Amino acid sequence: MNWKNEWKKLAVIVAVFLGCFYLPVGHARFDNAVLEAFHLVKWYAREHVLLCLIPAFFIAGAISVFVSQGSVMKYLGAKAKKWMAYSVAAVSGTILAVCSCTVLPLFAGIYRMGAGLGPATAFLYSGPAINVLAIALTARVLGVQLGMARAIGAIVFSVIIGLLMHLIFRKEEQEKAAAQMAMPDEEVKRPLWQNGLYFFSMVAILVFANWGAPQSDVGLWASIYSAKWIVTSIFAAALGAMLVLWFEIKWWKVALTALPTIILAVVFPEQPMVAFATAVIGLSWFTSTDKGEAGDWFSSAWGFAKQIMPLLLIGVLVAGALLGRVGQEGLIPSEWVETAVGGNSLRANFIASFAGAFMYFATLTEVPILQGLIGNGMGQGPALALLLAGPALSLPNMLVIRSVLGTKKTVVFVSLVIIMATICGIAYGVFVK
Repeated sequence: MNWKNEWKKLAVIVAVFLGCFYLPVGHARFDNAVLEAFHLVKWYAREHVLLCLIPAFFIAGAISVFVSQGSVMKYLGAKAKKWMAYSVAAVSGTILAVCSCTVLPLFAGIYRMGAGLGPATAFLYSGPAINVLAIALTARVLGVQLGMARAIGAIVFSVIIGLLMHLIFRKEEQEKAAAQMAMPDEEVKRPLWQNGLYFFSMVAILVFANWGAPQSDVGLWASIYSAKWIVTSIFAAALGAMLVLWFEIKWWKVALTALPTIILAVVFPEQPMVAFATAVIGLSWFTSTDKGEAGDWFSSAWGFAKQIMPLLLIGVLVAGALLGRVGQEGLIPSEWVETAVGGNSLRANFIASFAGAFMYFATLTEVPILQGLIGNGMGQGPALALLLAGPALSLPNMLVIRSVLGTKKTVVFVSLVIIMATICGIAYGVFVK
């Protein structure tokens, strides 16, 4: 018998027993934290899985199947022109109204298709950070100055973080570039404009289905919000037509999906999620049963879902237990955070960056959270630091990044975001005094 291994097993058993023995059940904060964990994961499942993650999984699967590896490498690969690769990655967030978790399938898709580490991590940061809706809301609620600082800081951050990741792991990137140089050009099955329209329709469905309610009932954002499901339906119909015309999906399969979707949209106009879920089920049915490209598309999307969903839900549970929902308490008292981020010290900015990096922010929710924190004495510098670190990272997000990049690259990426957000917060805090 190998006693060394047996002692390890005994240590684990004893640790689990002691944890159960001293479990603080009955203490108000612990009991509330457990409830908050389940409240948050329930909210996440209802608000983000169907509308955000599932479309993102299909887009990521489509990247893997319908976008040639040569195309990804041409614009984002290790051998691509740096100015082009980082420009494409840095501005991607302006069209993707996604949170730190929804961007993950898209990031995993382009990285596995050959995107360089630098452009891929620039995209990973910019996707949720340079959200034009969030920046506009920041400027309106928290002030134009902070909104502009967030926009400029996020764009610059994405490029700098990508370049630093490339430099730190340049040996691996050089090996990847050498391997890509030796790869033959792939045969393109359909013209670029067809693939472009196909992806544009899916991104539009993702963006408009998740279009948040504005604070005012008038104006451009309010008009778009009132018509969000009509616009989403138009792009969904366009996607169905493209699948029939260009991707050889049987027309009657698309029709069998469209018919109940339309009926449910008419019968339950106040519950658009019912029709949306029906469309998703239909899309999954006719792609999973296809023997050609569409079947490969579903298999790839399903592969991303299997890898990412469990980690995200576990991460959301842990984040809910530690920090609670907006306006609620977890294990960590909110007063600790509010007290720690006053002024513009190095400590205040670092705590704001660090706390923001581990908290989960759904798209646009960081603005009302910050509004409350600023009202309780949070400094302008720490506020910007949290805006730059928070939306781009979260504990669930980190767990998935690790499964794609590995522990070392994930630690470096997270550290760079926290450090740069801290520095930027300090500089901004000095500037606005």
